[in-house]
Amino acid sequence: MEAGADFAVLAALEEHGTLSQAEIGRRLGLDRNDVSGILNRLESGRQVDPANQRCNLVAITAAGSQYLEVLQLHADAVQAELLAGLDTAERQQLQYLLAKLLDRHKPQPA
Repeated sequence: MEAGADFAVLAALEEHGTLSQAEIGRRLGLDRNDVSGILNRLESGRQVDPANQRCNLVAITAAGSQYLEVLQLHADAVQAELLAGLDTAERQQLQYLLAKLLDRHKPQPA
């Protein structure tokens, strides 16, 4: 489970740049305590937001980027094994259906 949460947080930071801990939680549908625990485990690049001293900003570090690459390689290998029995059209259909499901269950803004 830890690797999946690590992947989600690191991928969000890579995709969106510097985010507050609260924004990471909102984007990923995670509790703020869970986000804090993940960031502690990752030894993240956190710093206090100069505009709001009660808020921590988080940016991906070089080590975080390298770890994300390793996690992505593992995810790609698992996905390839899982989808090995599907042809290209079936994979595209599955991707479409999963995206449709996820779109309907996005976390709502607070």
